[in-house]
Amino acid sequence: MKKALILLLAFAMLLTVAACGSKTESGNAAPAPSSGSDTSTQTSSGEPADKKPERTKIRVEVFDRGTDGGKTDPTNNYWTDWIKAKVLEDENIEVEFVAVSRWEETDMLNNLMASGTAPDVCYTYSGDLISLYRDQGGLTNLVPYMDLMKDLDVLLGEDTSLPGRRLIERNRVLETGEIHSIPARRMNVAGANTFIRKDWLDKLGLPIPNTRQEWTDALRAFKNNADKLGVDVIPFTMTPDVRWRAGNLIDSFIDPNLSDKDRWINTVIDRNYLLPGVKEGYRYLNMMYLEGLIDPEFYLYKDDVKNEELIKAGRIGSFIHNWDQAFRNSPSLLDGLRENVPDGEYVACDPFENAAGKKYKMKYNAAGLYVFVPATSKVPEAAVRYINWLAKPEVYRFLQFGEEGKNHQIVNGLPATIPATGPTIQNSLNNIDYTLNMNGIWLGDEETTAKAIANGYTCDPKYIIEAMRCAMNDAEAGLVVPVTLSAAGPYTEDLRVKGEEGTCNAVRAPEGQFDAIWDAFIADWRASGADEIIAERAAKYVDPY
Repeated sequence: MKKALILLLAFAMLLTVAACGSKTESGNAAPAPSSGSDTSTQTSSGEPADKKPERTKIRVEVFDRGTDGGKTDPTNNYWTDWIKAKVLEDENIEVEFVAVSRWEETDMLNNLMASGTAPDVCYTYSGDLISLYRDQGGLTNLVPYMDLMKDLDVLLGEDTSLPGRRLIERNRVLETGEIHSIPARRMNVAGANTFIRKDWLDKLGLPIPNTRQEWTDALRAFKNNADKLGVDVIPFTMTPDVRWRAGNLIDSFIDPNLSDKDRWINTVIDRNYLLPGVKEGYRYLNMMYLEGLIDPEFYLYKDDVKNEELIKAGRIGSFIHNWDQAFRNSPSLLDGLRENVPDGEYVACDPFENAAGKKYKMKYNAAGLYVFVPATSKVPEAAVRYINWLAKPEVYRFLQFGEEGKNHQIVNGLPATIPATGPTIQNSLNNIDYTLNMNGIWLGDEETTAKAIANGYTCDPKYIIEAMRCAMNDAEAGLVVPVTLSAAGPYTEDLRVKGEEGTCNAVRAPEGQFDAIWDAFIADWRASGADEIIAERAAKYVDPY
């Protein structure tokens, strides 16, 4: 009982206010949609929608995350079949899915938008990309269609970062009142965690690291005891997206006295390279690289695939990623590791203290990715109806939990995940690539949702409890400033690419050359648009409180 109480309290910390849901029917094959579901809406003219609108075909973006771990074709699988049948019945909409690589999202979206062939429903995690498309006239103004998004408004609820406002209106342009994108809601706001091989720590008689020095010493011990561990050890791995895959470490070097205002102004396209202390974080990574503690080929990996292969092969001592990355999906990285190393074990740890003695790390605010309708869409009303349809509880509940007996079983009245194989595998956690409007599950209230989250992993709940504790300890969300920004848009992709190249080069700098390489990178970064972006943010800053 005590353990269950701790679990509920822990998960309650992660949840943000959302909307309630209802049960979904299930069957053996991809279930036929229920004709009894309530799908009444109004058209944009205000007329009742008891009579379905004329049949319309739309195209919808979906992330392609590859096929590792049994993932299916994201445009043609069990889940897309269910969506196509259900939305055709409910809304008289035919859906065609268009794959966009998760790892080349910006380039592919730019090409689709430039050629006028973007799907009718698109999404991205980049607010700066949204600003670019908006300023180029590439996005549909959604205000005339707001009456068609009542289910979505209920699901998104209040904007917890801007009290008194609705989250559906987070991206309203103050000068014109137009809305060109709708944020998805993060149902929990935990950011990143540091994972480490506990079985290796145990073999070497080492504790779970609680400080930066203990963590680094553990990596050194892994490297120096490869024979004892019985594998060609890679102490720490990441990808070229260093600011994310080493973020918890880097953030611990940021000056803790930095004001929220200065942090916001000087954060460029979500990159914190210019904040005081960040350079020292990358210097620390350079020291680790020169000692052989970092995967020597990290800069060559364009996605997570190689990382995951190495983790499952049992070669990786530690990595930083999403707060539950080691345990999410089915099969998880932990499951994959144990296929090759039966006693293998990853646990979350929280070792990176800053100068004030805090374990500062990022957590999210309630707004997640951005959903939009390109201006080239010939069927914006149908696109909006589809977005709203996804916010209906009977729809998102099924997409998240699937069929009883196939994707989940009922335990104490709540769905508990069954490891999926074959066609019912979910390519993304809780099918977030299809639900769009929400990142994380929601069952109507925090306690019920917390219990369901605990049931959503195939590992012992103790791993999830500790991962949540580590991720939320001393975590802070970035400031949300309600202003309309434009400067970053044209520079976003160039700055992203230069950021990855510059940080990779700095981490790999030869002995004695770090400062020269870092300083040259920052000078070029600033001259490539960062200074212009900072100037706009400084000029438009307003106190959100």
